[in-house]
Amino acid sequence: MNQVLVVDDEAAMRTALEASFRRDGWQVATAAGTSEALDKFRSTPCSLVVTDMRMPDGDGLRVMQGVREMNPKTAVVLLTAFGSIPEAVLTMKEGACDYLVKPISFERLREAAQRVLQKADEQEPDPSKDGLIGQSNVFRRMMERARQIAGADADVLIEAESGTGKELLARLIHRSSPRREARFVAVNCAAFPEALLESELFGHVRGAFTGATAAKLGKFELADAGTLLLDEIGEMPLNLQPKLLRVLQEREVDRLGDTRPVHVDVRVIATTNRSLRRLVEDGKFRADLFYRLNVVPLSIPPLRDRREDIAELAGHFIRKYKSKTVDGAVRISPELLARLNEHNWHGNIRELENFIRRALALSNGSILGGDLWEEQDWMQTAVAKDVLPAGLSLRDMEKQLLERTLESNGGNRTRAAEVLGVSLRTIRNKIREYGLPPRRAA
Repeated sequence: MNQVLVVDDEAAMRTALEASFRRDGWQVATAAGTSEALDKFRSTPCSLVVTDMRMPDGDGLRVMQGVREMNPKTAVVLLTAFGSIPEAVLTMKEGACDYLVKPISFERLREAAQRVLQKADEQEPDPSKDGLIGQSNVFRRMMERARQIAGADADVLIEAESGTGKELLARLIHRSSPRREARFVAVNCAAFPEALLESELFGHVRGAFTGATAAKLGKFELADAGTLLLDEIGEMPLNLQPKLLRVLQEREVDRLGDTRPVHVDVRVIATTNRSLRRLVEDGKFRADLFYRLNVVPLSIPPLRDRREDIAELAGHFIRKYKSKTVDGAVRISPELLARLNEHNWHGNIRELENFIRRALALSNGSILGGDLWEEQDWMQTAVAKDVLPAGLSLRDMEKQLLERTLESNGGNRTRAAEVLGVSLRTIRNKIREYGLPPRRAA
């Protein structure tokens, strides 16, 4: 069971927070001041500390600093009745995982706590353990280039197909750079409506729009001195692109509702599974923003261009997902390995990873045999071979393939993503791009 330490000099607030956390299944310890808090944490370390910012015997920063000295992995959420943008910036730079203004929104506090649980369950991505592995010449050249540009501090544009590991590569560049001690912040440009994406990137002040009851820092400010990943940059709305261009050129952020720009020192890494040059030609992406992002271009080779890495990657995923109840090593039969090497892997490493997970679930022994390949019903992903007429453009073929795959799976997006070997996010993006009716993805 996860444990939280609640620190506040107001007894009523301690009681309310304790009750809220206990309802969510947390073990709760409480303290009325900074000294008591550090003493309790010293005797009983916690995965989360929620502390008031201002107390009679010190402040929340003192609590956070003391906690971090004893356990750097502990997350800290700061609470204050005196919310201000400068104070928020200071606390986030000092390492707080969130900053909430009283009166507390227990929903936001619950979301912050859930993020702590997720981070505790996720290990820091390691390129040697999470798919950025291989010995092929094309892959090794790409990795050498990535490590070479890591120290240059220039913005990077990574263009690669879905499932190749773009975010893993971005994290590798960050960890290999002089900014490694600062934050790596990621934002998916396809995950937010235009109005929300602007606030997510640039932040807002209290009262900037209806519902803005408290100030919020944007991702650019949270990534100050570190690295900001703009994932799926090709999905950014045209109306928002000029504002992003100005931030990249001036390194200044205009918060929504604020009159003063804020300087930021951020390295930007943008990723896309679409050709930005093609989007520029189609009028869907600004040419000046493309050239500003494309300071250092980087491309990850698709798996079909590095087939000599398939066996090593498959072995890695076997070790990663092998059930703890299986004794000894699990290996791939020559027949299955031949099938893996022949397949084109349109979903790249993610598709291979999903196949290995399914194969392990279906296998009863220590050898993954060729019969497991037939179990996957690969022909669903190759429906175009039998029913799509010749002469179609690649775009039309992709659209029809997506339509038929959704239809054959009852409109289930998750299942369609698994069958096609791509992410659910890609399925959503393609549905929107091709204007498919919502009922097909119901």
